[in-house]
Amino acid sequence: MYFPLLKINIFLDIDWRSFLLGTEKWTFLPEVAVRSLLMFLIILLGLRLLGKRSVTQLSVFELGVIIGLGSAAGDPMFYKDVGLLQGVVVFAVVISLSRFMTFLINRSEKIEKVLEGEPVYLAEEGKLNFVNLQKEPIAYEEFFALLRQHNVYHLGQVQIAIIETNGMISLYYFPDEEVRWGLPVLPHLYDKKLTQLTGGRVYACTYCGQVEEIKADKQEQFCLVCGKKEWVEASNNRRIP
Repeated sequence: MYFPLLKINIFLDIDWRSFLLGTEKWTFLPEVAVRSLLMFLIILLGLRLLGKRSVTQLSVFELGVIIGLGSAAGDPMFYKDVGLLQGVVVFAVVISLSRFMTFLINRSEKIEKVLEGEPVYLAEEGKLNFVNLQKEPIAYEEFFALLRQHNVYHLGQVQIAIIETNGMISLYYFPDEEVRWGLPVLPHLYDKKLTQLTGGRVYACTYCGQVEEIKADKQEQFCLVCGKKEWVEASNNRRIP
């Protein structure tokens, strides 16, 4: 029965001034506002110098530059012992380095691949490139979600799928008359995994997308490409734009 009283005492014992201001005084708050305004203007200038790129278009290298600028801008905003000039110097160094690396990237394909990576094929001819998928930090469900955002119903609609250096997906489709049987990417279909297959139906391997037409009932059917034995019923629906 003493617990509520104990909680009230702990609440009242908090040093609210230190909790809200730390070691600074109330008079430091207007200075924080001025520092934040100036650093925000410097951020805008820095981004303008970096060029017109949306967040989804940033490569790994460019994202690192943005994070570096954000870190350099944050401390001078609210730490009294960090001057604005230190932040400005960091901005100048990071932006200069970014410009220099862009100069090198434009003149050396090897440096470009090291700093920004290179496009990777994740699907070809209606099937998954499971070797490349294992190398890339992208899960099957994440890849399927990207396909669904492009109105893809199954892999048989996709001739080529490439993950670009900025993480975006580029897709090339089969013409409607060339759509093949393929692995469904809709969750309610992909989750219906089977190991016992019924004859007279077409199935797709859940691991690599290999399609097989099953002639007779089978308790187990190993994929000829990847050796797995989980399947779902394949689809050959045409794509709806």
